[in-house]
Amino acid sequence: MTLQAIQYSEGNLAIIDQLQLPHVEKYIPIQTSEEGWHAIKEMRVRGAPAIAIVAALALASELSTLMDCNKLSPSADDTRTFIIEKLHFLVSSRPTAVNLSDAAGKLQTIVEESVKFPQSTGRSVAFAFIKAAEAMLEKDVEDNKKIGKYGAMWISENTLSNNSRARVLTHCNTGSLATSGFGTALGVIRALASTDSLLHAYCTETRPYNQGSRLTAFELVHDRIPATLITDSMAGALLARADIRVNAIVVGADRVAANGDTANKIGTYGLAVLAKHHGVKFLVAAPLTTIDLATKSGDEITIEERPASEVTMVRGICEHGGTSEDVRMATVSIAAKGINVWNPAFDVTPWTLIDGIITERGVMEKGSDGLFHLDKLFKD
Repeated sequence: MTLQAIQYSEGNLAIIDQLQLPHVEKYIPIQTSEEGWHAIKEMRVRGAPAIAIVAALALASELSTLMDCNKLSPSADDTRTFIIEKLHFLVSSRPTAVNLSDAAGKLQTIVEESVKFPQSTGRSVAFAFIKAAEAMLEKDVEDNKKIGKYGAMWISENTLSNNSRARVLTHCNTGSLATSGFGTALGVIRALASTDSLLHAYCTETRPYNQGSRLTAFELVHDRIPATLITDSMAGALLARADIRVNAIVVGADRVAANGDTANKIGTYGLAVLAKHHGVKFLVAAPLTTIDLATKSGDEITIEERPASEVTMVRGICEHGGTSEDVRMATVSIAAKGINVWNPAFDVTPWTLIDGIITERGVMEKGSDGLFHLDKLFKD
């Protein structure tokens, strides 16, 4: 069983607190859009798909509570205004990942349409929003499994021979903790493992926030997938090992521009350059909600910058601290005081370095003209 990072039932939302992983598995309730905003901003939940789902369900939970307490306005127009204001607020929590704004836009459209019915009320508008948010949760899991299936098939067909098994490197966290379940890039690794087509997985630590060592490693151990953790600076040496022969690098995405340029966790661009040099296939795994045709290239993507303390400080469990909820955590300084810090959360990998983009509709490769034509993915 894969981890269930998002728990939701009948208006009750809880998320696993990723700031306490891998030492403590603790779920925290999210009952309002404000609590959802803080959970996203503080990275208690992260990963582009998961951010969008949690934001939608946080507002769904708030609306459910308001209805239960008879505090929701009976006016359809008032409820519409309330929902739209909350959606705009939630989108402000993190700017780079397009999934959040995409989900908010779709939900706003549904709300606007629900108001047009002659008998619409505040409750009917709220119900329309809640139903749509819950549907997003279900669809995300289904799409992740399709991404895993298509990605595993592509790797098997394009990098393996003679019934061999794959060695795959991934970066950051793209599993159940970053989505509604199963995962995107890590979902590809899970799919390979499920058919005994995976020999070994490698995950980077993903400095400075260590999503790889804290979260991806946690999921790989949880699922008993054979895996090895490396520091970010070891990737080049790993790819150079002829006795290991990594078959593919698979990463997630926070935004894919119309030309295929991809914004993802800082360090992704460097991995793509290394993959090109060593002849290793480089794949991006992303649902269609991550592809932003309105953004023409990576030059138009806003890159979020995080606090300097994430680079100069590190948080972990004290040695001999145990593994229960009373573990002793500590934050320690690892840098010279007074040093300037640049801490972009993401970088942009040019489309030229990407071999394929794995979606729930299949793997998009470059056309005969050498370019990605991602608009074809949205045509029925």
